[in-house]
Amino acid sequence: MSRKPRVLVAPLDWGLGHATRCIPVIKCLLKHGAEVVLAADGAMATVLQLEFPGLPLLKLKGYHITYSKTKGTLFSRLLLQSPKIIGVIEYEKKWIKKIVREYEIDAVISDNRFGLHHKKIPSVYITHQLHIHTGNIVLSTLAQRIHYKYINHFNRCWVPDYESDGLAGKLSHPEMMPAIPVQYLGPLSRLKKQKKEKNYDVFISLSGPEPQRSLLEKVLLPQLRKTKKKIILVRGLPLETKKLFLLNDDVTVFNHLPAEEFGHYMCQSKICISRAGYSSIMDYVSLQQEAILIPTPGQTEQEYLAQYLEDKKIFSQASPHKFSIEAALSRQAEQNFKAPARPVKILDDVVKAFIKELKESIKK
Repeated sequence: MSRKPRVLVAPLDWGLGHATRCIPVIKCLLKHGAEVVLAADGAMATVLQLEFPGLPLLKLKGYHITYSKTKGTLFSRLLLQSPKIIGVIEYEKKWIKKIVREYEIDAVISDNRFGLHHKKIPSVYITHQLHIHTGNIVLSTLAQRIHYKYINHFNRCWVPDYESDGLAGKLSHPEMMPAIPVQYLGPLSRLKKQKKEKNYDVFISLSGPEPQRSLLEKVLLPQLRKTKKKIILVRGLPLETKKLFLLNDDVTVFNHLPAEEFGHYMCQSKICISRAGYSSIMDYVSLQQEAILIPTPGQTEQEYLAQYLEDKKIFSQASPHKFSIEAALSRQAEQNFKAPARPVKILDDVVKAFIKELKESIKK
């Protein structure tokens, strides 16, 4: 009897979304008979440990990219920190060689980690950004070429979006594709739709890298202390143990919630408010939940997604500058926004075929 294929899964550390969208992939791998080894550090590691306490977790240092308090574009910030990024990529290349040998890894799935590929085993790269939107055509073309240079070291690319009429627009459906095979998985969400009474008016999820997460929280807290609406606030801090004190019995605050509880409260809420992160967008679509998106200043990807989805009448958006909960809710009520109901099982088919391929290669 042949052994189970052993797959390493490692998400990027630029926001919890990279870890949360790996959760359905990991569950699907386990369902189809794979052994899964996780690799992460810090908050990403905590999120994965909470969801999969029985799986081995290897420490893999992150990129630790810093973001500006002001509206500097993400691409320009990345260029300034490129020496550090290149250093981590080189570290990943050495790390994966050692881990594949020591743990007998049969395949690696990297969510946006550029150096986690191995020439002797199937190496999968997950991204929804085949086109890097910078707001400048020349810079976008340059960014895409750099990105493809790294993507093309992998064997295949998995894109968490629909193959047609995608949620991410041109980000996931660019004119020029990578040289390696590209497969669309459909939206990836760790959450399951639940029929619940709408006991809460608003569900607010804070996420993303600092200092922007804290800056938005600082804007929201004075409003939450005065509100008379029933609100759930999830701060997006899985490593935080100290609770936040609010002078309002109508507001319930959590530092972090596991997937089941997170979905439970979201489904009990009339509307959600969050950054325009793609993982949050996939959650809302999967749950067919109304939402207001607040793009992170300087993140042109989020600015594009928020505008694209508002133009399609799927979600409304609100400016992060002087954000008002009441004003955003009033504007939402005046519009006819609705998440599309498009249930798909593409992920299951892709992972099933992938594991079958691995099992056949192990037999040889």
